[in-house]
Amino acid sequence: MVSACSIRVRGVVQGVGFRPFVYRLAQANTLKGWVLNAQEGVIIHLEGSETGLETFVRELKTQPPPAASITEIQVAPAELIGLGEFTIRTSDLQAHPTVRISPDLPVCHDCLQELFDPANPRFLYPYINCTNCGPRYTVVLGLPYDRPNTTIRDWALDDFCSREYHDPANRRFHAQPVACPACGPRYYLQASEQAEPSSDDSIRAAATLLTSGKILAIKGLGGYHLACDARNATAVAELRERKFRKEQPFALMARDISVARSLVDLSSESESLLTSTARPIVLALAQVELAGVAPQNNELGVMLPYTPLHHLLFAAGAPEVLVMTSANRSSEPIAYEDRDALDRLSGIADAFLIGQRPIARRVDDSVARVGPFGPVLLRRARGYAPGAVITFPITRPLLALGADLKNTITLVVDGQAFVSQHIGDLDHYQSFRAFEQTVHDLVSMYEVPWNELLVVHDLHPHYRSTAHASALSPQQSGTVQHHRAHVASVLAERSEWTKHVIGVSFDGTGYGDDGNIWGGEIFIGSLQEGFQRVAHLRQAALAGGDGAAKLPVQAAAGFLIQLDDMPDFTASPFHFSKRYRNALQLVRKGVRTFATTSMGRLFDTVAAILGFTREITFEGQAAIWLEQLARSARSGDPYPFPFAGEEFDFRPLLRRVVQDRLRGRDVSEIARAFQRGIAHGLRDALSVISRRHELDTVVLSGGVFQNLLLLEDLKPLLADIGLHVWTNHAVPPNDGGISLGQAALAAFGRFDSVAQPGQSASEQLHA
Repeated sequence: MVSACSIRVRGVVQGVGFRPFVYRLAQANTLKGWVLNAQEGVIIHLEGSETGLETFVRELKTQPPPAASITEIQVAPAELIGLGEFTIRTSDLQAHPTVRISPDLPVCHDCLQELFDPANPRFLYPYINCTNCGPRYTVVLGLPYDRPNTTIRDWALDDFCSREYHDPANRRFHAQPVACPACGPRYYLQASEQAEPSSDDSIRAAATLLTSGKILAIKGLGGYHLACDARNATAVAELRERKFRKEQPFALMARDISVARSLVDLSSESESLLTSTARPIVLALAQVELAGVAPQNNELGVMLPYTPLHHLLFAAGAPEVLVMTSANRSSEPIAYEDRDALDRLSGIADAFLIGQRPIARRVDDSVARVGPFGPVLLRRARGYAPGAVITFPITRPLLALGADLKNTITLVVDGQAFVSQHIGDLDHYQSFRAFEQTVHDLVSMYEVPWNELLVVHDLHPHYRSTAHASALSPQQSGTVQHHRAHVASVLAERSEWTKHVIGVSFDGTGYGDDGNIWGGEIFIGSLQEGFQRVAHLRQAALAGGDGAAKLPVQAAAGFLIQLDDMPDFTASPFHFSKRYRNALQLVRKGVRTFATTSMGRLFDTVAAILGFTREITFEGQAAIWLEQLARSARSGDPYPFPFAGEEFDFRPLLRRVVQDRLRGRDVSEIARAFQRGIAHGLRDALSVISRRHELDTVVLSGGVFQNLLLLEDLKPLLADIGLHVWTNHAVPPNDGGISLGQAALAAFGRFDSVAQPGQSASEQLHA
């Protein structure tokens, strides 16, 4: 008996070979009907035997294409039409899109084999791809994901590519970016005014330049990289000077997994992360010293080749380990447009390897590591963005604008939370422009009417993202406090709407309910009911406000002034600069000072006492230095960090740090005792709070919890008191996860304030 059914599939099901897969599955089960890309995913109409239909649905669920990610399958009876074949139909453009866009995918094994096969028409072609690999998010211009909506639309398919594109048995069946040397874009090398048009000649010449110590700007999937030989100390130093990147580590690209293993200590979990389809930069303990790559850092960030071009460069003789860093000057966003790259990078790169296919949007490399509680993202971008992290039980569209540092945005459409790629620090003009573009890009991609959006932003009245919320003139907007958003991001990842938890949010800076600078906070509550602050670090005065984050000795003044019998910190062994004296005067007079409970500034204070007295050159540098110092210690019993009432008292801890420094104790042992003191003090506080409120789960989020040594100390301590520990995995624990947390609390109406139509962010905060 012939029956019919209609199937709707949601998830990452466009741009991943899903329609060809459906076509072949229907043919295998002798079914008639059609499949098409719709705005919400893929729609299938099937006609055939009951057995064939049942087998189709079962294999649809259990054997989808490797790059697909199905979140929902709806099967319903349908009217029997009497179709004579199975076809792929033109996409349905009737409704607003809600389909999930696939992240960019690394080149697959089959394409790599063809890439180096002299008999294959795509031999050495740097744009080779198929339905299982290649660009997605960085080429799509609109939905649904069809060739006319990609940046390769201006290259018409030749007969060879067209035959493969229309052949259901071929893995390039409806592969939208498909191309070959005869019909597709090429790469060329430009040095000074000269350009080499041939792709293979250009790549060989580029590899030769890298071997000779030159710096190249190389166009990749989501932007340009600056590359040089990682083992050439002169080239690395020159790149650091030209890029104005004083000390922040450079990322590396290893030729293959064996080279990666020689560079860093890879656990099985780290290796799985390194070779995953996201192909992130993975941080791991260094096994070699590469001069200038990661100054005063015992970790290296390594990634593997993920585009055909990368493999071609190594095959052409490029050094087996390359510095591969974002192509920009310090603090600027990555360059991704050719003209802009040639302009901004002309004083940095000796030559440019330029691909003709345009990049739809800038997307940095992702950064990840494996910690005591599993894999964690430190920067969520290529390979992950703009994947939907979770689906909230709401229908209204929602836009969360994130924080001003490590900014990301989250757009919620039909309940699906799409988290953008890493954007950067909005204090920099170019980064703010990138933020504006990303907001417009995502909202336009999903065709969300601006007047329907609920816009959510941080509580800080002077954030650029807060001002932008006002500029959007939404019908409704609301604020979510920074540290509550950190906690909420963890619960959102786990779809825990009602679970009551203890939320620990430790970071450097966040605007608090009282207008002070928070950063050492403990909450209780849930997403559905909101979070109540129940504990925090003892307040200190912060001279110069957020500016103190750049100079540890300035941050230290407001903490150290609370100690009795302070020594002269400008003398040996401390050698604080005059900035400390100036900050001390401001604190004593109460001029240009702000109250803070920042755990990040406490770490900076201890780093200053132990010798980090200069200005930092990248965010979190002093705390990273302190952690690495502690890791080298042989011993270090915890210093006292008492918790009483609702406060952690840092004074006994700092008193011991100062006393041991004066006694000449090894600074690594002091650092270790400090870190253990923080862990034991937090354990004691959580033990009290969990009993008081009868809670068994603690959430840890915020930039301080990027400190692996602290997490390693906490894991057994919290297990001993019977607490379950949840941390971030899908979004970063740093401010890159704030937008998801904002969206989560807004989804349940848990705002810290709500603006009326026409009310500015400033008016809303002071209403």
